[in-house]
Amino acid sequence: MEREVMSNLSARKSSKTETVIPAQLPQTPEEWENRLIAKGFAAVEERIDNGTASAAEYTWLLRAGSIKQRQEIEKLREENALLRAKTAAIESEKERGSLYREVLAAIGGYRTESTDEPPDPYVY
Repeated sequence: MEREVMSNLSARKSSKTETVIPAQLPQTPEEWENRLIAKGFAAVEERIDNGTASAAEYTWLLRAGSIKQRQEIEKLREENALLRAKTAAIESEKERGSLYREVLAAIGGYRTESTDEPPDPYVY
């Protein structure tokens, strides 16, 4: 009975630590990075299961899973979105400025006389 329990425990442990990594090679640097990160987490998980993980690995995982860390990541995402929106607004303003210049140039062609003085508001 004891051997049966031990074999079940070891079978569960080995199935837990199996890492499934796709055989397809990553195509972009981001895919490579994500693949390496997954391998790193799998290796640390295996060391935790075996009881051989270092204190630094435990500390890093605890920090990575903290609410503060998640809030910092969310803040960075929001700041990036804000920067993208500002960039789009600047580009839009540039386009609008060039359109205004084109419109003013087109309207300028309809003037009957060209003077440097502003028009008299009392002349109809």
